[in-house]
Amino acid sequence: MTHADPYFTPVTLGRHTLRNRIVLPPLTRQRAARPGDSATSLMAEYYRQRAGAGFIVTEGTQIEPRGQGYSWTPGIYSIAQIEGWRQVTDAVHAQGGVIFAQLWHVGRVSHHALQPNGDAPVAPSAIAPEKVKAFIETAPGEGQLVAPPTPRALSVAEIHDLVDMYARAARNALAAGFDGVELHSANGYLINQFISEHSNTRTDEYGGSLGNRLRFLREVVAAVSEAVGADRVGVRFTPLFESTDQERVYIGLVESDPHATYIEAIRILEQAGVAYLSIAEADWEGAPDLPIGFREAVREVFSGRVICAGRYTVERGAKLLESGLADLVAFGRAFIANPDLPERIANGWPLNPLDPTTLYGGAEKGFTDYPTYRAGAVAAAG
Repeated sequence: MTHADPYFTPVTLGRHTLRNRIVLPPLTRQRAARPGDSATSLMAEYYRQRAGAGFIVTEGTQIEPRGQGYSWTPGIYSIAQIEGWRQVTDAVHAQGGVIFAQLWHVGRVSHHALQPNGDAPVAPSAIAPEKVKAFIETAPGEGQLVAPPTPRALSVAEIHDLVDMYARAARNALAAGFDGVELHSANGYLINQFISEHSNTRTDEYGGSLGNRLRFLREVVAAVSEAVGADRVGVRFTPLFESTDQERVYIGLVESDPHATYIEAIRILEQAGVAYLSIAEADWEGAPDLPIGFREAVREVFSGRVICAGRYTVERGAKLLESGLADLVAFGRAFIANPDLPERIANGWPLNPLDPTTLYGGAEKGFTDYPTYRAGAVAAAG
């Protein structure tokens, strides 16, 4: 058996049969149309190029205007945005791919400049995030990172409205041709802010005990599952277990008992019957591995598919698949730089290097101009 073999065994995900176990995970690229924050034909080409993945999850797409924390990211709350995403889903489906939309609300990780009427961002509690920046446009095609202000705490009625917004966004995603949706409950954004003891100090039914802090997650999962079917729903978490490098984990929230917190959260997903759980692991160089005890506990409580992401090499990902502790493995940086990544993995071909200067914003450069291996070989032969 080669390192490639585990990636090319049959697997189902919800109602879908996937061609391989290689995932293009959600990767913020900031190439949406301006104004309007709609997906573009250039974005359709980017996803089309990577449709050889067994499963694709889009970059985060905000469910409402207040959900944006970075200029030039796409939304999924307007008719124009639905039409923009239709270009993407049509392109991926023409290649036989399966694609979910990641539904995103940044909560407090935003700025007055991104909010309707210049208002304060919204969050579970009026606690400013630390060591994290929002990104605002300062001129056409130009922007800067800025510290988020102290957010405004949501009322209970507003929380109920947000649950409805997630369900509406999920229906919009299906209208745009997506095969399902992923709830972004990771990286210190809105759902994660409700879960975390560090960002949620509410004293009503949405705060205090772990059960109360998980209430928003439970309600959003239920509403979205009812809207589109639980077998079309996935959820992404970042269960960080160590904070030895605070500068690197800033965008995530490290709980005092992350094992208990996230296993209880995953029980909610199991009860709802969602298709998959996506685990975004610490991904910086030298980051600690996810504890094996946690991985085993996930398997004990969750019967859906498990996707893992976190600076995996082909070899390390293959070992995880062989262990049975994950069903699919996501590759972020490698898939950005190698649109034909599954073919490269299958054949043991070398990978293109990543240009980190072109990750966010811009146009074709560093987005749709990375060569496939076959194209490179033809060019070299010529």
